[in-house]
Amino acid sequence: MVGPARPLFVLFGSSIVQLSFSNGGWGSIIADLYSRRADILLRGYSGWNSRQALQVLHHVFPKDSAIQPSLVIVYFGGNDAVLPFPSSQKTLVPLPEYVENMKKIGIHLKSLSEKTRVIFLTAPPVSYALIKEKLSEEHAKCRTLESCRKYAEACKELCKKIDVKCIDVWSAIQKRDDWLTSCFTDGIHLTAEGSQIVAEEICKVLEEADWEPSLHWKELPIEFGSPTKPSSPARQWPKKKKSP
Repeated sequence: MVGPARPLFVLFGSSIVQLSFSNGGWGSIIADLYSRRADILLRGYSGWNSRQALQVLHHVFPKDSAIQPSLVIVYFGGNDAVLPFPSSQKTLVPLPEYVENMKKIGIHLKSLSEKTRVIFLTAPPVSYALIKEKLSEEHAKCRTLESCRKYAEACKELCKKIDVKCIDVWSAIQKRDDWLTSCFTDGIHLTAEGSQIVAEEICKVLEEADWEPSLHWKELPIEFGSPTKPSSPARQWPKKKKSP
């Protein structure tokens, strides 16, 4: 253990999480914002769905740990929504099972401590044309907008029932006019532009949440900071590229 102790944020999910520190990813944006304020821990598992996450939940987040996270950001859903296709042994996680899995994940995380806060990210949309170009037509046919929408909506409804903050990535991405070509590397995974949208939505939730203490980066103390001198440069979002 390295001191002094800081708030611990854990990013838990599939490839959208595993890749979140690569190429301007949203995890790296959050880590930069929280430099000297909180420790960001990555627990990303490419290709995983909520069923697999539930199987390791108590190993990743043991209740008897001496240090519990202040915040857990969870993303599962995109792989759950994948329709079965001939060359894969994987099948989708049926929507009712997905909802039940996410409910169990949310309840467990909230029980870790009185101060552990939880945010769920919904499934993002997908770009059929990019998936077909970068991966294959078979992959494109099994990842549909409609399937992702159903799982995103189900995640939002669940969060209301179990009192977990939810970020509607499905809708946030599509607010950008050129999202089909600018927000994904391969139609599934996020570009720097797509990640910036996710990071901004996370910060918006953290700023608006009535949590005590606040977990917004501006409200957290700077480690070994001087009360008279700024200890880190002012953080600014990178300028967004204008849509053509």
